[in-house]
Amino acid sequence: MMYLLLLAGFVLLIKGADFFVDGSSSIAGFLKVPSVLIGLTIVAMGTSAPEAAVSITAGLEGNSDISLGNVIGSNIFNLLIVIGISAVIFPVSSHKDIMKRDIWWNLGCTGLLFLLILDGTISRIDGFLLLSGIAAYLITIVRSARKNRTKEAEKEHLPLKQSIPSVVFGLCAIVFGGNLVVDNAEIIAETFGMSPALVGLTIVAIGTSLPELATSIVAAKKGEAGIALGNAVGSCIFNILFILGIASVLAPIQVKPELITDTLILIAVSILICIFAKTNGKTGRAEGMVCILCYLVYSVYLILR
Repeated sequence: MMYLLLLAGFVLLIKGADFFVDGSSSIAGFLKVPSVLIGLTIVAMGTSAPEAAVSITAGLEGNSDISLGNVIGSNIFNLLIVIGISAVIFPVSSHKDIMKRDIWWNLGCTGLLFLLILDGTISRIDGFLLLSGIAAYLITIVRSARKNRTKEAEKEHLPLKQSIPSVVFGLCAIVFGGNLVVDNAEIIAETFGMSPALVGLTIVAIGTSLPELATSIVAAKKGEAGIALGNAVGSCIFNILFILGIASVLAPIQVKPELITDTLILIAVSILICIFAKTNGKTGRAEGMVCILCYLVYSVYLILR
């Protein structure tokens, strides 16, 4: 039964992503703002809902391994697999705003996380610092949106009265599908005797990142590179600043030594993505394959350590 529910979750993720991308790109057209801004905000926050639910719940239950491991693992997955697979399907253009602003925000957030966990805990004060960071980031995005309204000719979009229900329905399907995948994947993983930290970094991280993966793949196939890249980068920023911020304010998060190592790996991955994005103004198929290979190597490292 759990395998059938896992399959049902995948189906909901894929169809939900289809509706979500169509609705989001239509809203971007209606508001006359670049789709990348929608990808960095509405889409990124929406697809990060499963991470938020899992990490906050795990934190409240005192399971810091899954709470922090989920965010670190999800970000590594987003950068290597979500961007990697999207680039293999259709080369992902490096939007100028992402290169000037969001790539550096992502690196800064990851570096800040590393500094905060060095003492072995993410305290409530640390949590408030992270939340102030997401507030500053959103203000920056809103100001950018107001400056970048465009009147250029656009492809046909859904009417607004259809776009909003499409986004809502798509998001609900993504979240529900993500939960089905995570819950049943955890049950399957436990039968193999995996530790909570390993489950958080792998099964839960991958499961909660499936909405980002499904959404970015659909966006790439539809030629919405702004949503594909913006979704992945925006989700990483949102995961660190908002999700860990809320989780640590509610209950301080204890940090295992191995998670410090994983955060260093996340920093290295963030730098790698930055380098790829700057190459020829896009992340091409070759770079996408390298990203996927790096994730496979990381997965083997997690299993062996």
